[in-house]
Amino acid sequence: MENTPKFYKSLRERFAEYGNVLEELGRISKDHGPVDTKTAHLLKLVAAAAIRSEGAVHSHTRRALAAGATEDEIYHSLIITTSTIGFPTVAAAISWVDDIVYGKKDGKY
Repeated sequence: MENTPKFYKSLRERFAEYGNVLEELGRISKDHGPVDTKTAHLLKLVAAAAIRSEGAVHSHTRRALAAGATEDEIYHSLIITTSTIGFPTVAAAISWVDDIVYGKKDGKY
């Protein structure tokens, strides 16, 4: 939880029961089928890109990397969706992945 955004932490504190239900939903949906954790985060990364959620792209980039995804797998997961979600959306998502990969959020980019 060290990279958890402050707003998300605040939301969980303010609405604890809601946050617990969301966490349980995430756990149940992940454990329900055969998709491994790395693939699940790549799928969530692409879904986050499709709805243009910068925070979720950051989160699932971190989580995919932690689950063993390579940078190439992350970028390829986005690139292969170009014909579905469009170049501008993919380009934006790649820039958000770059924030994490190259440390822009830490002033290193």
